[in-house]
Amino acid sequence: MTQNLLFLTGKLAEKSLNKVLSEVQSNPKTPPFKYRILQIGVSVAALMTSDLIGRRLKETGDADKVIVPGLCQGDLSRLEAQYGIPVERGPNDLKDLPQYFGHAGVAPDLSRYSVDIFAEIVDAPYLSIEGIILKAKHFQAQGANVIDIGCLPSVPFPHLADTVKALKAAGFKVSVDSLNTDDLLVAGRAGADYLLSLTEETLWIAGEVAATPVLIPAKPHSLPSLYRAIDACLRAGKPFIADAILDPIHFGLTDSIVRYQKLRKKYPDIQVMMGIGNLTELTDADTTGINAMLFGMISELNINAVLATSVSPHAVNAIAEADIARRTMYAAKQDERLPRGYTNGLLGLHDRRPFTYSEDEIKEIAAQIKDPSFRIQVSESGMHVYNRDGIFEHTDPFALYPHLKVDDDASHAFYLGVELARAQIAWQLKKRYVQDQELDWGVASEVQNKVAKTAHREASLKEKRDKNR
Repeated sequence: MTQNLLFLTGKLAEKSLNKVLSEVQSNPKTPPFKYRILQIGVSVAALMTSDLIGRRLKETGDADKVIVPGLCQGDLSRLEAQYGIPVERGPNDLKDLPQYFGHAGVAPDLSRYSVDIFAEIVDAPYLSIEGIILKAKHFQAQGANVIDIGCLPSVPFPHLADTVKALKAAGFKVSVDSLNTDDLLVAGRAGADYLLSLTEETLWIAGEVAATPVLIPAKPHSLPSLYRAIDACLRAGKPFIADAILDPIHFGLTDSIVRYQKLRKKYPDIQVMMGIGNLTELTDADTTGINAMLFGMISELNINAVLATSVSPHAVNAIAEADIARRTMYAAKQDERLPRGYTNGLLGLHDRRPFTYSEDEIKEIAAQIKDPSFRIQVSESGMHVYNRDGIFEHTDPFALYPHLKVDDDASHAFYLGVELARAQIAWQLKKRYVQDQELDWGVASEVQNKVAKTAHREASLKEKRDKNR
């Protein structure tokens, strides 16, 4: 059935929107649809709000659905009640409409995963119980399924049992990681769900407590030792997780990956864990890419759990990145697709489509401007600042300042400085830039203060009123 779609837009975007929709409609891969574009009297589509639409759009005609700009603010459910048809946001940039139609307007399902995240609190012995619970809540919010309490060699942990009990009372699943058998016994008796890590030599602990053991080789890199521990648990009917130990780069990384492959081939149905901190923590590289690669292998090997850490400053988001990576790889595996087009959460430094407008297209838009307000856009050739007085282009914001003539308008100068700094960063890193929007750093992005970003306008107006008095 052919849908009738009503697109709402502003004056500046109307021509471009019609061009893009015409191209989308003519693509044989696009489901058939008819469309109508309505420009509702604002110059910039991003300034549109649901309240403004409700006042100005009296009826929707034969439309089956209304599409508003992606940056439109407000509650769309009120508009749906007013018009009696679905009202939804399109992409933030109208140049992304082909992708929007390609996914039938539905975001990929990233609600499912097959890997549990054990998030380790490595300095637990030095923290109070309250401090441990606070950190546990932080890791849980980032996606952790199990909170792992790390014990340190030769460091007393007198409140270990109370810590386990407090975490359990707060609703957490708990694992305890120690080389000390006494610590493991205390943790198991206090109610820990998992114990890391037992070998064939310490497997007797699993018979003393109800906790699920995580098995590792008794000797480094010894798969036969790990196999003996696994076989003992299988004979006893004791649930377990096996870990072949992932080594850091230049200290056996490749061999350790081979060990995981051999472990999975020999035991296709057992639960397997991989500790990923030896790569995320011990490599000076952005952890987004490391986690993406690791979880690609984890997905192929059907690994069921990871032990993740967030200690080094550069690994501050490692738990959250692991959460995105496991969901992305699960969805791609189910769809039998490459892990592309599911989320930008792991694209921190660059974007796949950074420059959606060419220099010529920006000049065409600039020619329509009849007011003194500055617009900023970024193309492959640099930054473009324009208003009714002309368009100025450069890769250096300082070279643009003499053209802006805001010497006597501090608030406006401040605003343009902030925006041009963002634009320059976007151009340098090949990222998407949208005026008045924070740059998107993927999982590292913070929630934007939508009031602060427009406060400069009120300040500028007040400054001008005060001068005119």
